[in-house]
Amino acid sequence: MTLRERILSVYEGRTPDAVPYMLDLSHWFYHKNRMPWDLMVSYEKPETELIDYHKKRGVGFYMPNLASFYSVGYGEDVRSEAERRVVDGVPEIVWRLSTPLGTIERRRIWEETSYSWAITRWGVESEQDLRILAYALSSRTYAPLWPNYERWRDYVGGTGVVYALTGYSAIGHLLHYWMGVSGTVFAAADRPRAVAEAVEKINDNNLRLIDLLALSPAEIICMGDNFSSDVQSPGFFNAWSRDYYREAIRRLRAAGKHVAVHMDGRLRGALRMIRDCGADCCDAATPAPFGDLTPAECRDEAGPDFILSGGVPPNLWLPDVPLEAFRKSVLDWLELKKSSPRLIANAGDQVPPGADEQRIEIMGDLVEEHGRY
Repeated sequence: MTLRERILSVYEGRTPDAVPYMLDLSHWFYHKNRMPWDLMVSYEKPETELIDYHKKRGVGFYMPNLASFYSVGYGEDVRSEAERRVVDGVPEIVWRLSTPLGTIERRRIWEETSYSWAITRWGVESEQDLRILAYALSSRTYAPLWPNYERWRDYVGGTGVVYALTGYSAIGHLLHYWMGVSGTVFAAADRPRAVAEAVEKINDNNLRLIDLLALSPAEIICMGDNFSSDVQSPGFFNAWSRDYYREAIRRLRAAGKHVAVHMDGRLRGALRMIRDCGADCCDAATPAPFGDLTPAECRDEAGPDFILSGGVPPNLWLPDVPLEAFRKSVLDWLELKKSSPRLIANAGDQVPPGADEQRIEIMGDLVEEHGRY
């Protein structure tokens, strides 16, 4: 079977000839080759260099982080701007939303050491800011760019699949873009009505995108708020996000799509809550020692029919970690195939910058040797 056939067979509930092996190598690859990691750029054409590297290493591709498979517009009285500038010699990006209710903006600066964009300013601090955000995001319109998706899918070919990404839910926007974790949690407790009104408006708009993606040529739709149960506990999720996720997943499944949910943090309680929303897969599952569940505990909580895609925590990819610890992590994950074929060998989130390149090949060899059914 090809890597693509293996991945799809797991989603379809069949047993492949071997556990699929796929990785999100984008962040590592950009850092290694000193390529731009530009949050203002959307790739309409396939990232051929990145995909070619996956092909060369025999690693399944699946995550088109900066791809553009649909366009986003705003209402006539809303202006969305992104501005790149340099402050004290450091690149900065400013995102700004202007509406009849006012203007909000958020900022990030480039950090060369981590090869990432650090948040320096959250854009929402008051109830009025929440209203501005809800006004802007609820005005969004979406248009398909399916030829872009088809170009990516065709270039990847048998090397993997191409997930179509939905972006964040309303709470995800607050947590990761506009308020931060503490700001969101305090606002939910102190100003619940204002937060609820904003969340409802934004999620209602998000469902328009879900309906569009239900018509897309993508087999697998990937949702998620970078879930971690110490941030969105089951209780918090039930109060603020569950209804949206259940409805979005219901619509996608009714259209014949498979649904993965990106969960790159603490898994205790989170696996069950996402499984119970009807999703097919936990993407980026990170077990102990970096996470809070062993591989066996992940399977116990997920049950036999929920796909676990992940396995190797980020720190174990680094060259200062003994190779035997890395090998053990891969083998412990592959051991799960004995209890269920709903398994994908992957990284716990992305392979990090500075990772030992040799470990990409080592993991592939271990999967080929020990991942056969």
